[in-house]
Order: sequence, then structure tokens, then C-alpha cells
Amino acid sequence: MKESKALIFFSPKDLKNKGSVFIDIGISAGFPSPADDFKETRISLDEELIKNKEATFFARVSGQSMIGAGLDDNDLLVIDRSIEPANNKIAVCFLDGEFTVKRLRVEGGNVWLQPENTDYPVIKITEENNFVIWGIVTSVIKKV
Repeated sequence: MKESKALIFFSPKDLKNKGSVFIDIGISAGFPSPADDFKETRISLDEELIKNKEATFFARVSGQSMIGAGLDDNDLLVIDRSIEPANNKIAVCFLDGEFTVKRLRVEGGNVWLQPENTDYPVIKITEENNFVIWGIVTSVIKKV
């Protein structure tokens, strides 16, 4: 099954503020303790998620081929182009005129793009393909 939608890319913005409020204690998923005082600090998601601003981009996932890796349709990916591609990394690739996101499988000079959904085929990269590894996914941002 071929995914028909393309990834949509974004660049990080320069934010002039000091970040969002960050509560520097664990947030209980059970019963909160009323005795816990919390210290309010600021956190910048740019500082947390972006290691190399000049090489980092965002893209929205389109499709279901990577749901087994936790990448769902419409999730926002953080992609770093400065990271060296390697076996088992999740990569954004340009393949035969389209962008796709898949797990890299590299063995003995061969490269495959491995989806994380059994409804999609593994793609073996050959010399006939127009193929570029565009960047490595470092984080995913989800809406709940």
C-alpha cells in the first residue's frame, strides 16, 4: 500500500520569550500529594528538542506506515540533518521524487526502508532509485 500524501516541512522559529512554564516535580498519574510544593521554572522546547538549530526541521507525518514506531498520522517530527544515518535509525528520505519516513535497515552495503506497519512493504534501495537520506528523526510531538 503506497502512501499518497507528502510530508509538510517547517523550520524552527526564533522565540523571544523565555519558554513555557515547567513544573520541576514529577506529575502523578495517581493521586496528587497536597503536601508537595512545586517550584515553577521555565522550559524551552527548542532547547529540549533541538541540538543543532541550523540543521533541524519539523515535518508532519502523513499516513500510517510508521504507527508501530509511535509515529501516527499528523504527528510533528523533529528532524536533524546533521546526524549520521545508521542502521535502525528512523529517517526522512527522498525516494524517487517523494519524501517518506521509515526505519533504516543497513546490512553489508545494502539499504532497506522498513515500515513499522505490516500493511506496507519493505523497500529495497537499488542503484535505479533516486534516493537521499534527508535527515534523522530525533523526536515526535503528539496531540492528545
